[in-house]
Amino acid sequence: MSYGLSFINNGNQVVIDSEYARLCWICSGRYAPTQESGLGSTTYFPRVITSVEPPLVFCRPDTGGIGGLTAMQVIGSAGNWTGFYVRAYDDKTNQPNGRYFAATFGAQPVAQFGLRLWDGSSKLLFDSGTPSVLFTRAFQNWTYQRYETSSTGSTKIFYTVPFNFPENEYLLINTFGMNMVTGAAAGRLVKTLWDFSNGTLYAVTDGFLNPTAFFMPAMFAKINA
Repeated sequence: MSYGLSFINNGNQVVIDSEYARLCWICSGRYAPTQESGLGSTTYFPRVITSVEPPLVFCRPDTGGIGGLTAMQVIGSAGNWTGFYVRAYDDKTNQPNGRYFAATFGAQPVAQFGLRLWDGSSKLLFDSGTPSVLFTRAFQNWTYQRYETSSTGSTKIFYTVPFNFPENEYLLINTFGMNMVTGAAAGRLVKTLWDFSNGTLYAVTDGFLNPTAFFMPAMFAKINA
């Protein structure tokens, strides 16, 4: 940039920039079962998120057993996002218990004191109380493992990648709330499974015309606090 403020850390990463918004942590907490006999979880943010676009929500199921998440929805509307919903994989896996954080490209006025930075159109880019979020890795090289037919006649296809499940990395769950394109009008559902004992991350697609090809990335991030 020709003028303004730019802050670069020892790793040569831009931490603050007066022209471009970075992905900023807005709030975090825990999610837990609230409905559907313990399969569904609705979580309300501790503060309203005021971005126009829905926040990115990152989840980390509690370690142990097999955790799974699907059917994610952000609750609210533009400028007034209040929470999110997720559902367990099924009644044979863990209930939806874990940690989350929500982030947006741009900050909110959170800190009581410190530094704030706006761009030329008065959009708040940085606030001392909203640390940046760093993407740590993305998996797109899924390995096809198996398929099975459900009781309704749909086909479930399982894909895997090896993963060590670090405690400080969270999965972007928004993409596991959208149906994927397929040959059927209803599309195909996509779910995630965390097999902690075997160190394996699964993606599962479920649909009536379910192609084998699968390239959706699993995006992981951590808070740079």
